[in-house]
Amino acid sequence: MKKVLLFLADGFEECEGLIVVDILRRAGISVTTASIMGREQVVSSHQIKIAADVLAEQVEPAQFDAVVLPGGIPGTPNLKACPLVTDACRNFFKSGKLVAAICAAPSILGALGLLQGKRATVYPGMEDTLAGAEHAPGEVVVDGNLITSRSMGTAIPFALTIAAYLLEDPAAAEQLAGSICYGHYETY
Repeated sequence: MKKVLLFLADGFEECEGLIVVDILRRAGISVTTASIMGREQVVSSHQIKIAADVLAEQVEPAQFDAVVLPGGIPGTPNLKACPLVTDACRNFFKSGKLVAAICAAPSILGALGLLQGKRATVYPGMEDTLAGAEHAPGEVVVDGNLITSRSMGTAIPFALTIAAYLLEDPAAAEQLAGSICYGHYETY
């Protein structure tokens, strides 16, 4: 079974985190939510209290197949300031494991230099944070072991694309899209 590590910080966009968790678990992928806040409870950008599965310092990132960063403000700056998050992103990228970020969170990958020569997308108006990347305007952009997406409104195709990537089976993601009545999913 594939395993995903999804970091949570105060101020994360709840849909960008929880839709990913929901869809990946429906696909049979194990997802661990890890709080970087030093406590299990994380408060979303819209003041919703969420209990993470574990504290980030309790996990060994190398045991996972992918890392996912939800966006949101101040969630994205909080993730960017956390060495556990940035080290995981660097290590996953270098080892060829999947690194996925949505909304403002691709800016973290840009700041880390991981987007150099890659195609990526980000929340509209933040394109200058994709240092070294070619901005691609799609809902979801896949380039090698990087998946980026634009915003809360693209969270479902973002999650389905992560599932297709990890399962190495676009048909499974299309079937999952149908099961949740998501009518216009296409493989990215």
